[in-house]
Amino acid sequence: MDIRQISEEYAVAAQITAEDIATVKAAGFKSIICNRPEGEEAGQPAVESIARAAEEAGLSFRHVPVVSGAMTMDDVTDMAAALKELPGPVFAYCRSGARSANLYGIIKERGL
Repeated sequence: MDIRQISEEYAVAAQITAEDIATVKAAGFKSIICNRPEGEEAGQPAVESIARAAEEAGLSFRHVPVVSGAMTMDDVTDMAAALKELPGPVFAYCRSGARSANLYGIIKERGL
C-alpha cells in the first residue's frame, strides 16, 4: 500500500482491503474515509467489510462516496463535515487516491 501524505493530518491511498487496516493503524491514523461508491468496480471490497475491520481496530470510519469524474459541491461539503467530525489524522481512499486528494484540495482552497 502506497500511502501519500497530503498534510500532517491527512493522507490518501488507492483501494485498501480489511487486511490493510493494521498498517493504517500502525501508521498512526485515527480515522478512515472511503470515497468510493459501493460496487463501483467488480472485485472491489465491500465498504461494510472495511468499516467493520476499522471499527474492530478502534478506528473511526466514514463512507463519503463520490462518483469518479462527477464530484459535486454536496460531495465536498459532506467530506468537509466528515473531516471536522472525525479524529485525526485521517486516512482516505478511493480507486487510485486521486479523488480523495482532490476533495481535500478543494476543501482547503475554499476554506471549508
